[in-house]
Amino acid sequence: MTTNEKLYNRINKSFNKQNFLSLIGAELEHVEEGKVIISCKHKDTLTQQHGLIHGGVVTSLADVACGYAALTTMPDDSEVLTVEFKINLLRPAISSKFIATGQVLKTGKTLVIAEATVTDEVGKNVIAKMLATMFTKQIKK
Repeated sequence: MTTNEKLYNRINKSFNKQNFLSLIGAELEHVEEGKVIISCKHKDTLTQQHGLIHGGVVTSLADVACGYAALTTMPDDSEVLTVEFKINLLRPAISSKFIATGQVLKTGKTLVIAEATVTDEVGKNVIAKMLATMFTKQIKK
């Protein structure tokens, strides 16, 4: 098994434990060290009163992409927790699918700084940008 396959399996195992992600229909698209891409298809159950995907869904996608990007840089015996984030919602969330790409900007002993970009399905229109700080938490076995 390659390093990327091991990394994908590790992230996918954690991803599949998040019931909220299955509720919104999020899918893990790509994993590499320092970068994760997730997607979510437009569903009427995820819209706000104007028929747009709710900002909370967009924010969740960005947060999860940042968190898992950070986790790819952490030791195998650790987990990730969001410490803080700032998001800019740049345009209405109009698309049949949304893509969130999380990338690590800087790693430290306990904190990882990551950013996420959420786009429409073709990647042309940026819907949101997030800057987040993630905390490395070691799992006690």
